Amino acid sequence: MGRRGKKKGRPVSGWLVLDKPVGMGSTEAVSKIKWLFQAEKAGHAGTLDPLASGMLPIALGEATKTVPYVQDGAKIYRFTVAWGDERSTDDLEGPVTNSSDKRPAETEVRALLPKYTGVIMQTPPQFSAIKIAGERAYDLARDGETVDIPAREIEIGRLEVIEHNGEQTIFEVECGKGTYVRSLARDMGRDLGCFGHIAELRRVEVEPFTQEDFVTIAELEAARFGGEGDKDPDTADDASDAADLPVDFTAIDALLLDTSAALDCLPQVAISDDAAVKIRLGNPVIIRGRDAPVEAEEACATARGRLVAIGAIEQGMFKPKRVFAG
Repeated sequence: MGRRGKKKGRPVSGWLVLDKPVGMGSTEAVSKIKWLFQAEKAGHAGTLDPLASGMLPIALGEATKTVPYVQDGAKIYRFTVAWGDERSTDDLEGPVTNSSDKRPAETEVRALLPKYTGVIMQTPPQFSAIKIAGERAYDLARDGETVDIPAREIEIGRLEVIEHNGEQTIFEVECGKGTYVRSLARDMGRDLGCFGHIAELRRVEVEPFTQEDFVTIAELEAARFGGEGDKDPDTADDASDAADLPVDFTAIDALLLDTSAALDCLPQVAISDDAAVKIRLGNPVIIRGRDAPVEAEEACATARGRLVAIGAIEQGMFKPKRVFAG
């Protein structure tokens, strides 16, 4: 039997709420963060287009087990729609496909907002990650194909006009999972008879994180290297070049949020150290305490403030479904 390879990197865990700059892809951002932390494992909670900036929550280590809870959270975007042109990508990247000399009045734009608020049907952009017959829509679109992407149900909790100058309108939207802001720009432009596309897009919140949690690439590099400046991850073999890098991760690790930060939506149950040992072995335990819930489809068990497991509570007993390392 062959020997299993040794894992590269540190077993560091937690959430990093990155303020992603324009021009950086989500996968590229995850690779950069993984390299800066020399982490064993990393993943993001919701793709952000390269032309968009703002909040990209990145999970390290054990926090990757909580990614679905962040992906399902509400999101807030601030975006600018430029009127007059519709583009193939519904943003600045693609060529113009339709044009109009008309420009909407602010009253017209505001009158349209109720149509795009609440539960609505939305057709994703041609250039999107939606799978059509097993292939990504953007791959088909790049090959020149026009694909029939079915409309799907999304929920928009709030859509507001922030500023309007005739040529452009700045909006803020609070929406649920699966919403394409580029589709909002496209569809509003068509309804207004003037066409439109995204000129600027920034994600400012992903529940449960807020702008106060933002960390920039510059802040991460300063914490990681101090006065030595940035190192080029392209020249490093992931964690294998760690010997050539500073070994004190104290400053950069301090920028992480605890893994449990993603689980504010779930009931929290405090347990003893002995109960934590049993749960980490996969065993159910009785939940004690006057205010402890008797039933819950999902709940978090914590010991000394540290996340132990996610599980169900049935008849006063916590049954672990997903266990976290101590």
